[in-house]
Amino acid sequence: MLMEEVFERLREYQEILTKRVGIEREVDEIPKALDAQMELLSRVKKSYLEKNEAFQASEAKVRDLRQELAEAESTREGAEKQMDSISTQREYEALNKEIRDATDREHGIRKDLQREERSLAEIEESLRRDESMIQLQETEIAEKGAKINGEKEHKLVEIGELRANEERASSGIDKDVLFKFERIIRNKQGLGIVPVKGYVCTGCYMILPAQFVNEVRSGNRIIFCPYCSRVLYYQETEEAGEQLFADIESGSLSDLEDYAEEGEDEGEDEDYDDGDKDSSMEDSEG
Repeated sequence: MLMEEVFERLREYQEILTKRVGIEREVDEIPKALDAQMELLSRVKKSYLEKNEAFQASEAKVRDLRQELAEAESTREGAEKQMDSISTQREYEALNKEIRDATDREHGIRKDLQREERSLAEIEESLRRDESMIQLQETEIAEKGAKINGEKEHKLVEIGELRANEERASSGIDKDVLFKFERIIRNKQGLGIVPVKGYVCTGCYMILPAQFVNEVRSGNRIIFCPYCSRVLYYQETEEAGEQLFADIESGSLSDLEDYAEEGEDEGEDEDYDDGDKDSSMEDSEG
């Protein structure tokens, strides 16, 4: 297979692979659409359990206060009935004090009971709201989950079709090259094959050695950029080439050096670049 055909196939493979990688990332992101809603549902359920415990505690306290109120009322009523049978001032004063104390206790318990009943009613209303929200969230999550599963299945079918197209486009290309090329695509924003213009890799804008560029220009084999690891092919640009030679002769490479610094930043963020660079340089030296 001629190298020009290989490069053309790699460009076609790149287009298909980039699309597949994008869809695969979408598939990975699909479940995250429900994460926020699931988290909200979890918080509401936790709040509901806490409020339910508070409701039960409040309910028990209301029962106790009602029992205490009934006892206080019974004590007061019993003392009031005894008023008709007293015969001395001393008995009257003692019984009257008992009635006052029972009445005060009754009033205090009634106030506590009313306050606790209001609190119980508020908790009960809050529980009803939480129950409605939980039911609504569970229904929405179930509906969205079904929709997401359908969407995911559709994308998985599309991925399968793209893989078949990749097999066709990459037929005859070395498997190791394809493996490395896919890693580049995934880590270089879908750009795995770029032209060399003059002495500059247009993927990372680093200046390449003259001997290396000549090797790329000869087009005898696949060569990877030693800086950004992309596959390189030579693109004739007479005007750009003449300008580059003029810059070299005049010793003015400041603009290209600026590009080089940007390329270094870009090339340093993937661990595998070093390995690719070494293999590429060894290939070029060989």
